[in-house]
Amino acid sequence: MLGTDFSTGSPDWLDLGSPDTEGAATFYGRVFGWDFVTAGPDAGGYGFFQQDGKIVAALGPLTEKGAATAWNIYFDTPDADATVRAAEQGGGRVRVPARDVMEAGRTAALTDPGGADFALWQPRSMPGLERTSQKNTLVWIELHTADPESALAFYGTLFGWRWQAMEAPGMTYRVISTAEGDVQDASFGGAAPLQPGAEQARWIPYFMVEDADRTAASVVESGGSVPMAPEDVPDVGRIAWFADPFGAPFAVLKPAM
Repeated sequence: MLGTDFSTGSPDWLDLGSPDTEGAATFYGRVFGWDFVTAGPDAGGYGFFQQDGKIVAALGPLTEKGAATAWNIYFDTPDADATVRAAEQGGGRVRVPARDVMEAGRTAALTDPGGADFALWQPRSMPGLERTSQKNTLVWIELHTADPESALAFYGTLFGWRWQAMEAPGMTYRVISTAEGDVQDASFGGAAPLQPGAEQARWIPYFMVEDADRTAASVVESGGSVPMAPEDVPDVGRIAWFADPFGAPFAVLKPAM
C-alpha cells in the first residue's frame, strides 16, 4: 500500500479540480471528515485537505480549458522536464508544460497514449502528501485503460515501474510497483482493462475506509452518487465507486483483515 517515503514513480500528490471548490470542500468534509485550508491569497483558490493537520489531498478550481472535474494523481520524478520529454517521445501528450510552483516543486500535466490524464511532481520544499494508507486517506490508485500492457510499457519507460499479472473475475489485473525494493512492499496500484460501456481511460484514487457501506450512505446524504455499490473482492476487501456532487469519480476500499 501507499506510503509517504516517496521514490521515482510513487504517487506523491493528489488534487481535485472542481467547478465548485466550496461545495467540494463541504462534501468531502462530510464524507471523510477532512478540513480544507487555503494555500493563501496568491494560490488562486488552491488549498489543502487535512486530517489532524496532515495534508491528505488538495483542491482547486478547474484551470485547463474544457477540463472536466476529476481527481488528479501526481507521480514523483527527480526531473520533471526530462520526464515530459520522455512522455512525448513515448506517445504521450503534454497538457501543461513543466513549471515551478513557487518553492514547493515543479509540476506538469500529461495524458498517456491511451487517454488517461496524469501529472508529475518534482519535489523541493513540499515532498508530497503527509498521510496515506490510514482511515479516510489515499491507499491505492487504479488505471482503467483499453490496453493495460501498452499503457504500463509507457509508464515503465518514464518511471521504471514493475508489474505482476494476476487473474481476477472476468479479467487480468496487473499490480504495479515502483522500481526499487520488494515488489509487494513497493506496490501502490493496479491496472485493469476498460469494462464494456466505460467512457474513457482514467486513473481512479481509492481511499481507505472503515465501513464502505456507511461511507456509501454518507456520499448519498451529502449529494453524491454511487455508480458501483459496495461489494466484496476476495482477498482484497470491500470496495465501492462513487461520484461527488459535481461528477468527479473516486473509490473506497475497506481492506480485508
